[in-house]
Amino acid sequence: MYKLLGGLKDYFKWQEVQTDNAVFRLHNVFTTVLLLTCSLVITATQYVGQPISCIVNGIPTHVVNTFCWISSTFTMPDAFNRQVGSEVAHPGIDNDFNDEKAKKYYTYYQWVCFVLFFQAVACYTPKFLWDAFEGGLLRTIVMGLNLGICREEEKKAKKAVLVSYLRTHVKRHKMYAIRYWICESLCLVNIIIQMWMMNKFFDGEFLSYGWKIMNYSETPQDQRIDPMVYVFPRITKCIFHKYGASGSIQKHDSLCLLPLNIVNEKTYIFIWFWYIILLVLLFGLIIYRALIIMMPRVRAQILNARNRMVPRDVAFAISKHLDIGDWWLVYMLGRNLDPIIYKDVLTQLVEDIPEEDKKDEHNWLWSDELLGDDGGWSDY
Repeated sequence: MYKLLGGLKDYFKWQEVQTDNAVFRLHNVFTTVLLLTCSLVITATQYVGQPISCIVNGIPTHVVNTFCWISSTFTMPDAFNRQVGSEVAHPGIDNDFNDEKAKKYYTYYQWVCFVLFFQAVACYTPKFLWDAFEGGLLRTIVMGLNLGICREEEKKAKKAVLVSYLRTHVKRHKMYAIRYWICESLCLVNIIIQMWMMNKFFDGEFLSYGWKIMNYSETPQDQRIDPMVYVFPRITKCIFHKYGASGSIQKHDSLCLLPLNIVNEKTYIFIWFWYIILLVLLFGLIIYRALIIMMPRVRAQILNARNRMVPRDVAFAISKHLDIGDWWLVYMLGRNLDPIIYKDVLTQLVEDIPEEDKKDEHNWLWSDELLGDDGGWSDY
């Protein structure tokens, strides 16, 4: 199992130059690895162990096992409310009396490992798209300045090149920021769609799965239905028909043990809670991005919070005179450059701002008339 899962550790390699944020990586890296791990574990359990074992008289066991696995099994939902051992043999197991409408069929279990794999692919897609859009821009302009340990001449030359790039390419990074924010929005859309599809996959039981488990212990004993057993039953029924010696159709009612559902129920408990947490984080991230886009005054405070060594007036000047795309690139540089080098770069960057504009930077922070102003350098 270690060899099977060992290759997934490559997803957690530290990025020397970070082009995204923590929530983005939680969705694209951690969730992808989580889903791939679950898929591999269930695949190994399904195809190495015995995923189903049925009891029936007069028919070879392997025939019934194969038939019930590739077709479907069922329970009787009404039987979940009855006393096990006296009224029913197992939760959900009772005589069906040929009432098809009273049966609840389970056909998902052979598809779980594949569904988890495609969910992992969907979670990785935003990162794949962003890496293609980003094209290594940050890594190129950082030029190894994320580590401040280098010769002073080399450091000075690289800072000059970086400042020159930012001055020359003003107002050319708006699409860079927009593409990244679109990829972040795709993460939220992906989680919402996946939760909706899993709810369909489990016949409308997934969205309430976690809530039912949390409320299970508080439910009166005579009204309890274990949600894990209801969604992932350990014992089900299967009907096998064959012809008898006289040519008449014979019906064989068998009980089937599904040990794989022990793994499935624990897997989807964790996935449910993780998806709820991720959904909240992504909603908060989208609101945070909306504030950055719609409230330019907030950008100065965020830039100053990114690196406290950057003077407030420098942060205000940068946020006022750069458009949203250039501001975002400068902000991302703060995540990658050495703090002292980052302060020096921003300080040199504001030298092009006219003195009369520098005098009212603090007034701009409280000014409403400039809300939404995203003009470039006054010199360009």
